[in-house]
Amino acid sequence: MAYEVTATRRRPQRFEDLVGQEFVAETFKNTIASGKIAHAYLFSGPRGCGKTSTARILAKALNCQNGPTASPCGQCEACKEITAGSSLDVIEIDGASNTSVNDVRQIKDEVLFPPNSCRYKIYIIDEVHMLSTSAFNALLKTIEEPPPYVVFIFATTELQKVPATIKSRCQQFNFRLVPVEKVKEQLALAANESGIKADDEALYWIARESGGSMRDSYTLFDQVAAFSGGEITYEKIRDKLGLVGVDRLNEMFGLCVKGDSTNALLKLDEYMQNGVSIEQLISNCTDYLRSLLLIKNGVKKEALLGQSAERFSAEVLDAWNSVQIERALSLFMQLYRDIRYSLSPRYEFELAVSRLCWLSEYVSPADVKKAVDAVKPLLDESVRASSAASAALSAGGQSYSQASSQAGSSLQTGASRSGTYVPQFAALQEDSGAYEQPPSPEGEQSHPFLDGGAEPPDTNSAEKLGSGITSSWEDSEQPPAPDDDWQGGFDEKPFADSNSQSVESSMPSGVGPEADLQQAEVPVSSVDTSDIQKVRAAMISDFSVNEPLIAGLLEKTFDWKLEGDTLVLCTENTFEIMQLEQNAAKFADYLNKVYGRRIEFKPVHIERKQGITLADLPVQVQLLRDTFKGTVIGIN
Repeated sequence: MAYEVTATRRRPQRFEDLVGQEFVAETFKNTIASGKIAHAYLFSGPRGCGKTSTARILAKALNCQNGPTASPCGQCEACKEITAGSSLDVIEIDGASNTSVNDVRQIKDEVLFPPNSCRYKIYIIDEVHMLSTSAFNALLKTIEEPPPYVVFIFATTELQKVPATIKSRCQQFNFRLVPVEKVKEQLALAANESGIKADDEALYWIARESGGSMRDSYTLFDQVAAFSGGEITYEKIRDKLGLVGVDRLNEMFGLCVKGDSTNALLKLDEYMQNGVSIEQLISNCTDYLRSLLLIKNGVKKEALLGQSAERFSAEVLDAWNSVQIERALSLFMQLYRDIRYSLSPRYEFELAVSRLCWLSEYVSPADVKKAVDAVKPLLDESVRASSAASAALSAGGQSYSQASSQAGSSLQTGASRSGTYVPQFAALQEDSGAYEQPPSPEGEQSHPFLDGGAEPPDTNSAEKLGSGITSSWEDSEQPPAPDDDWQGGFDEKPFADSNSQSVESSMPSGVGPEADLQQAEVPVSSVDTSDIQKVRAAMISDFSVNEPLIAGLLEKTFDWKLEGDTLVLCTENTFEIMQLEQNAAKFADYLNKVYGRRIEFKPVHIERKQGITLADLPVQVQLLRDTFKGTVIGIN
């Protein structure tokens, strides 16, 4: 006897044999029992789910010698001919091969003749969506009012291509994909009938690969049985079909969660050297990550995972949270789309594996927002404390350092009272656990973020104003009272000194406070030449009146030193040195008026390194740095 494939051997012969289509089976049973037979049916659904088999069962039910009956005997002449496909009254037509209007006209002529030996003449047109528009139009009148002994059964996998005029004349039945559990049960029965041993994991893999199609599952089962030698195991499927099993994926992803990119890439190379295709490996990794995501969310259904949840690495599940697993799954989904147009699919895969090695450090935008929202109360408290210090300073009742100290104490007290603590990202947590527990109510241990107030801003009003007023009033109880006669400008009062010259004596003739500033030369204030920083501030202030670009260059310089008759100043930018040298004559003239002798102007390039300590930073900066594990690289 010739070999018969499993899909043909196990084709359903009764309505009870239909797997996963219980609604269709019950509907036809009731229809036949009540004698309400329609003249046209339209079956739609994915491939291999039982559309053609249902059409044949319906034909046998209508033409059975004992019928019409919902349970055809399968033994009468009509049932045997229909099963064998040799019945003259049950005509199966391939819609893909008979698409023209002439083929439909032939059907119209044939329906005029009654059935030869059966009760009904049944036309089964498979892949009916392949008919041309003219063929559909020629068929409309026939299927709307056929002879009472004619039944049309249309089957299609693409319902959207069937004209609405055809749909409206037919009873429609939508066939569904078969659940994985039911496919696995049918495969187990097929294995028992064939005398083949098969483990559950292998059958689950075949059922999942079939995508809900019984015919595809039987076809894949025959292929696996051919090389399994009477015993189907998952290991044999993995080795013969070039799959990467869950054990190997546990090993590779375990290296990724440890951040061991070297060994993870070597492990990837090992899999590829064993002949596993990149597309198959990406598919396996995607299935693995999907299963991890399901387990992470509490879904451990074996039919969804393909194997037992205990087989997946606990180390990987503990290392990554749901957001990080979602990120990894999205990465591989995009990878599969990218390799089609990539220069090298292998390079793309290696890049994805390298990214997985630092996935533990990934922080979602939602987590960042939560942390910023939690830090905000502390920053607001710090801003209020700084405002209070500024107010106290303006009142003149205390020094800036005293006001800042009191404001910092207020910030610490307020934050402690509110119980606000900076959250720590799970991905950035350290083993020390320094920030995990809040301080005890008795105050044995204070929170590291709440150990002081805001530092006063590092400003020098003397440099910015170009005046002789110092920025520290700590040596006096009250700030110096302003002179009633001084109204600002270029008067000598801010820089009054016995060694200085007056503005009028040092400025060129015809230039005074009342002169047009657009035409005036750079004025010279009376400067305390014993303090080079005051000279620098005054020079910047005077040049800023008519030549702000030059003043901006001077503001970027530092470490001014007067060495004999040469003023040496430093800058970090070589381009700024060129600009300063181009204006050296203006600077020399200015210094000549200030010092009363010829002073050379010499800019020098030097790299300035700022030594930043914790005490130098305002409390707001410290909070943000500690929260986000950052590093302060400079202070403006």
